[in-house]
Amino acid sequence: MKHLNKLLLAVMMVMGLTSHAQDSNNPWAISFGVNAIDTRTSAGGGHGWLDQHFSQPFAVKDNWNILPSVSYLSVSRYVGQGFSFGLSGSVNKIKNYVKFAPNAVGHDARGMVVSKIGDLMYYGIDGTIRYSFMDLIKSKVIDPSLSVGGGYNFFGDSSYGTINPGAGLTLWFTENIGLSLATQYKKSFGDREDSFGTPDAPSFFQHTAGLTFKFGGKDTDGDGIYDKDDACPEVAGLKQFNGCPDTDGDGIQDSADACPTEFGLAALNGCPDRDGDGIADKDDDCPDVAGLAALRGCPDADGDGVADKDDKCPTVAGPKENAGCPWPDTDGDGVLDKDDKCIDVKGTVANQGCPEVSEEVMMKLNEYSRTILFDSGKSTFKKQTYPVLQSIVSILKEYPYSRFLIEGHTDSDGSNEMNQTLSENRAHAVENYLIENGIAADRLKHTGFGETKPIDTNKTAKGKARNRRTEISLIKE
Repeated sequence: MKHLNKLLLAVMMVMGLTSHAQDSNNPWAISFGVNAIDTRTSAGGGHGWLDQHFSQPFAVKDNWNILPSVSYLSVSRYVGQGFSFGLSGSVNKIKNYVKFAPNAVGHDARGMVVSKIGDLMYYGIDGTIRYSFMDLIKSKVIDPSLSVGGGYNFFGDSSYGTINPGAGLTLWFTENIGLSLATQYKKSFGDREDSFGTPDAPSFFQHTAGLTFKFGGKDTDGDGIYDKDDACPEVAGLKQFNGCPDTDGDGIQDSADACPTEFGLAALNGCPDRDGDGIADKDDDCPDVAGLAALRGCPDADGDGVADKDDKCPTVAGPKENAGCPWPDTDGDGVLDKDDKCIDVKGTVANQGCPEVSEEVMMKLNEYSRTILFDSGKSTFKKQTYPVLQSIVSILKEYPYSRFLIEGHTDSDGSNEMNQTLSENRAHAVENYLIENGIAADRLKHTGFGETKPIDTNKTAKGKARNRRTEISLIKE
């Protein structure tokens, strides 16, 4: 009690300060002080429920257990409409344990005996929902409340849960400091004592007295408006603008002014428009020349959809993809360079601007291909064939977007299977040579026909020589 008296004395010293409490502005609160536990309520006896629970409520010396130091701490958060939610922890030592024992030595007139059970440690953890009546009674000082919650208690060697209805009264001395008095009835649903008479899960009253400090409300800029209500909490402002200034004096508060340091127009959210094109200077890429909204305020002299500042041909319409200039046709073949796969060589529209392979060219290719000589029964080239192959390479390079099929053929000597394989291998050999000499692989295919497509008789040496050949055909897509 000595420490409780000191706490109350400190509270009385600040009672002369102005009182004002607004939970919505200071949503957090922390409370600490002393707690007292009275086990009388669950001892039994008495004449009815009220007498059992509320007789001897202030028998402090005989029934209460008080730890002479700060013994409870709670933290709460205001959640609106007068409600707050808090968590608290408390500690105590149970020395006085009240029992109803009318036949025991030392009982009082009600049959109650206070057992001195030593220093039985108590710990409690509680969650509480509190409703304040302060706004309802329109008071700034007196703050009565009701609460309900639950907790878990460690009572000596026992631990158990309780339901905790309660009531309280806080006297606010300042906006942030108050004296809090509260009581909770911690109702347990276990056995009050075990078979040896040791406290097991008794119900009890817990009373608290201490200081409450509210915090969390900020007025960073000191303009008298809490940050939560201040549209501009970092800068001091005017009440009519919800705490926001109007730096440029254009009648638009800075928090709603897109250009707070420049006098501007309400239609442009407070921003200026030097060229009068209806586009705020901050969004206008050409703020000194009237232009189009679609081009961020820039003009388009040739009307091609490319702003003059980005148009390399500002007086001649052209596509955006070519920086506002018309597409050229370098080789004059009627296919624009952007679509022309052979920009520097005249071609045809059908062949995407590239020259088409004529029948004369194909005849020339096949004149060369039929003179390709292979080693007998093999797919390797004779030495005198390499100039012919190079001539074929040169012709194919003139038509870089055309594709060709290399065909292999044999005479009828040997088996069909052998001739088929040999024809495929020889066609493949020609294809590989062309690829190795710069012709793209995706432009070529090869196949073998064996002895199935002769162009002369296989009954004479001359006819057989003509049948042993390679041919090149154009792949048309």
